[in-house]
Amino acid sequence: MGNNKSMKIAIVHDWLVTNAGAEKVLKSLIEIYPTADLFTLVDFLDKKQREEIIKNKSVKTSFLQNLPFSRNHFRNYLPFFPIAIESFDLKEYDLIISSSWAVAKGVKTHKNQLHICYCYTPIRYAWDLYEEYTSSLKQPKKFIVQQTLKYIRRWDIKTLDRVDYFIADSKFVAKRINNTYKKDCKVIYPPVNTNKFTLNKEKKEYYLTASRLVSYKKTKLIVDAFNEMPSKTLVVIGTGEEFETIKQIAKKNIKILGFQEDKQLIKYMQEARAFVYAAIEDFGIVPIEAMSSGTPVIALNDGGTAETVTNNKTGIHFNKQTKEDIIKAIDEFENNSFDLEYISNSVQSYSDERFKKEITEFVNEKINN
Repeated sequence: MGNNKSMKIAIVHDWLVTNAGAEKVLKSLIEIYPTADLFTLVDFLDKKQREEIIKNKSVKTSFLQNLPFSRNHFRNYLPFFPIAIESFDLKEYDLIISSSWAVAKGVKTHKNQLHICYCYTPIRYAWDLYEEYTSSLKQPKKFIVQQTLKYIRRWDIKTLDRVDYFIADSKFVAKRINNTYKKDCKVIYPPVNTNKFTLNKEKKEYYLTASRLVSYKKTKLIVDAFNEMPSKTLVVIGTGEEFETIKQIAKKNIKILGFQEDKQLIKYMQEARAFVYAAIEDFGIVPIEAMSSGTPVIALNDGGTAETVTNNKTGIHFNKQTKEDIIKAIDEFENNSFDLEYISNSVQSYSDERFKKEITEFVNEKINN
């Protein structure tokens, strides 16, 4: 297929509306392939995000971009996502890299193209979160959503042969890809800015949690646990649909700070006694950032954090998403001692440099096959 300097490259990302973990991957992909063209369903990044993530690169969006109320409610157009992603004309490209947790992997390709998908997960609300996502809905909405997700599932399987190679962002996701798609894949952990989150051994007495405040992150559960430990201080950073609920239930020992700029987040991360995290994550970049700061992590022994946090060495695992398990893990943490330098050193291999090297080597190997 030739070397990638002379190749025409397209990067396809599901949508651009926030700066989360997938966008950190996208940023690195653009830095590896600066001449690649970028495609996405919708692009509603603000000026600062646009500069940081995509280096002000021009973006080719789908027809969803211009539909009514798309800016705030584009997810309501889910039934049209497959048609929208298939509407991109990628015939002229030699190499397609999709950055996909939803539909980006389903772009149309032909046999002379190489399509590598960096997969964060098979579409969660259509597969492993289907029951959770639909169980609380009322009729007739429930029926409509169920039929839509069944259609998305059928389409998802039908488009599998458009991907030549899958890369998973963790062993946990690789297993899910294998179970759902019956495909093997390479594991390349996503990039973490370990240069920004540097070791600090001077810790304060508070515990920290930071994430988007949405139900699957289980921040409310962490707050419930600390409500029963009035002598321990918890700091909560983040915004989202659960912000007001969490603010209302939090007792005096819990500080709800909302969104914080990077400088403040890093400071809180570096000075926290420990970082508490209760989500089942596909990978989980924020716990790595905490450990890079020399801060032990108290996390669920499932998903990405089961791979990245070593029990009694870099933090403490708990087994169930219950407040009782979190309280028990905090007690266990307080009866343990940790080598903060060891914790910081243990995660340096998740660096951006390592990610770029592994992606480049994998892509080059497949180009030269």
